[in-house]
Amino acid sequence: MSNNTEGDAAPGVSMRRVRGDGVDLAVYERGQGPAVLLVHGYPDTHAVWDAVAERLAVRFRVITYDVRGAGASSRPGRREDYRFEHLVADMAAVLDAVSPGVPVNLAGHDWGSIQSWEAVSAMPERFASFTSIAGPCLDHAAYWSRANLRRPSGVRAVARQLVHSWYIAAFQVPVVPELFWRHVLARRWEGLLERTEGVPAGGRHPAPTLAEDAAAGVNLYRANVLAARRSPGERRTTVPTQVVVPTGDAFVTPALAAEAARPFAERLQVRPVRAPHWVPLTQPAEIARLIGEHITQAGKCPAGR
Repeated sequence: MSNNTEGDAAPGVSMRRVRGDGVDLAVYERGQGPAVLLVHGYPDTHAVWDAVAERLAVRFRVITYDVRGAGASSRPGRREDYRFEHLVADMAAVLDAVSPGVPVNLAGHDWGSIQSWEAVSAMPERFASFTSIAGPCLDHAAYWSRANLRRPSGVRAVARQLVHSWYIAAFQVPVVPELFWRHVLARRWEGLLERTEGVPAGGRHPAPTLAEDAAAGVNLYRANVLAARRSPGERRTTVPTQVVVPTGDAFVTPALAAEAARPFAERLQVRPVRAPHWVPLTQPAEIARLIGEHITQAGKCPAGR
């Protein structure tokens, strides 16, 4: 269950361990001011946020952490250990440690955003604002698909998203995805991101733990995706929410990203960005600006919770 890799903090960043829901989480902090929690996706670690966090830390206290299964945090081996209930409990433990009793500003990318939708729906009182990047709520996506399948133009939109989501079905196959990551894809990942997404080479991303992180993180898909599609719940939130839509996302179509949350978020704005999926790496200044602007705007909104 344990991951023995020590967390290498970037210069000027402090690291501590927080006990989550049966796991140990590596938590990183930098800067001073209102708290901003940045949650990474798959198959990344907290380091995917480094360039964004550096910019935000001029104004904010920025917290990142390696989610269960990634980086210097514990890596459970069972599929059920990656269910949303455990991910949200982990986040609550981090919040208790870094900002007890004071709401934080939340931003998530990819699976970090997907699990954050669960969090802002389950415990909205813990958050002052939420920025979702390239990671729609699974339940919202299921409702969006069902609604679109009732009209011809919508069928095309769902078909386009299914083509973008081909890997989700592949991840349901036992053993093979883990073997492919460990023996083929991990060593090619940095070059692949550089060629297909324009991600700059070097830095602390991808992490040296990538092969094991990716193999473990497949369980995120196995534990949560099919259940949400079979029986989606209504994940509603009153937290002021910003959806950043990378228009060149290879995995989430702009239609899904921009439309799925509208019925479920009371205070929602959608911000398209001409960028690929890994926009925190390719355009960190733009992402930091959007998060900062949303935090400022959310602070001016009338209290709604």
